[in-house]
Amino acid sequence: MSAPVTVTDTIAAISTPPGRGGIGIVRLSGPQAVAIASELVRLRHPLEHAHARLADVFDAGGDEATRHEATRIDEALVTFFRAPNSYTAEDLVEIAAHGSPVVLELLLRRAIELGARLAEPGEFTQRAFLSGRLDLTQAEAIHDLIDAQTLTQARQAASQMGGALSRRVAPAKEALVELVALLEAGIDFAEDDLDVTPQQEIARRIAELTPPLAALEASFARGRVVHDGLTLAIVGRPNVGKSSLFNRLVERDRAIVTATPGTTRDLVTERISIGGIPIELVDTAGLREGREEAEQLGIARSREALADAALALIVLDATQPLNDEEHRLLAAVVGRPVIVAANKSDLLKTPNIGKSGPERSHLKKSDLLSSPRSECSLPAAHAEEPALNGRNGGLTALPTSALTGEGIAALREKILALATGGAAAEPGILTNLRQHQAVATALSALADAAQANATGIPHEMILLDLYRALWALDSLTGQTTPDDILNLIFSTFCIGK
Repeated sequence: MSAPVTVTDTIAAISTPPGRGGIGIVRLSGPQAVAIASELVRLRHPLEHAHARLADVFDAGGDEATRHEATRIDEALVTFFRAPNSYTAEDLVEIAAHGSPVVLELLLRRAIELGARLAEPGEFTQRAFLSGRLDLTQAEAIHDLIDAQTLTQARQAASQMGGALSRRVAPAKEALVELVALLEAGIDFAEDDLDVTPQQEIARRIAELTPPLAALEASFARGRVVHDGLTLAIVGRPNVGKSSLFNRLVERDRAIVTATPGTTRDLVTERISIGGIPIELVDTAGLREGREEAEQLGIARSREALADAALALIVLDATQPLNDEEHRLLAAVVGRPVIVAANKSDLLKTPNIGKSGPERSHLKKSDLLSSPRSECSLPAAHAEEPALNGRNGGLTALPTSALTGEGIAALREKILALATGGAAAEPGILTNLRQHQAVATALSALADAAQANATGIPHEMILLDLYRALWALDSLTGQTTPDDILNLIFSTFCIGK
């Protein structure tokens, strides 16, 4: 790994959120952290690594010349962490005073006067990375933990902070470094009678590298939605119970519900968590030919929300036949992640509900109750709507009742399954686009190396692809230096006799 970067200045910042609180912390990191902290406060006992010390905060400097004129304004706990056993791997001091903005600003301002520099955003974590204390995936996880909105997000971030992703990448990277060293040795030390690596051996090693990296790349499907969440648009014609289902999922009366069609005129949004996945629900205006300008604008926004959403929840009325608007809506979502809910299923228990009318009902009672899994298959599309015979031709409508709560738990399960693509939770997954691109680049480079090896291209050219794969993995776990390669060559192959 690359050598830690030496930093010569000392930085300071308030590390707790703005505003008043029970405790506020001023943090210093760098070679002068202890000296500056000793001037900021009057320590009652000398600082010792990983021990908290009581100290007095004065309204003037902490030096002996001015202390007799100063007034004690607070009591603080001062904790010292000696390098390299600190968050930044530098000398680090944390002064925990009461959370008065006035006191914290006084301490920070005085620290700067004594020679510290105001820290840039994220600079403490940046120093931890530059010193080798953290790799990039762990540094990113710290930001993710701070921003976590669900317990699942916090758990995932904590796992990444503990190096779960780095540990998952490490075996593949070690095997790749070994292969690079093997080819480099064959090229650079041919005069020492080191055998040239056979083509079959290179192919075998590359083939062993690919599956674990491919599995890691696939983990991005779940990691992305846990990290970023997604948007689910609830759409359908007026008065099918979209807002009622919205309120059921939110578990409070967030959207206005009336028996009058067209009550919802604008988008109503609310963020919820399903299985630890942050999901932004969007309740939309009912889709129909608008009768006035305000409703027409609401319907236009509904169509935009449907286009922008990652998931769609199409709500149908279980007691009514599909109309032309619903046929068009179902055709429009072919190939997209979509759930169909047949709402008002409780009314199907009422006599005469679900019988055929002038237009045959596509959601009659017998359809809803025929499936052993309490789902009804949507009928095959009309001949004039062949799009429904595509990927979404097998859509099933989940019976729900916003009034009684029937089917809501199953609806949540379907939303979660669709959001995660059915991927199970696992440690060490990719959570952002940068990480995904790094693994995808490594896989592409390995595929190019395998192709080059299969066609008998010289090892020098194969190494170009292997190094490209290695550099991509380096962006996850840290840099591999030429010394790393050379050390492995000499230790593994006993060259230098």
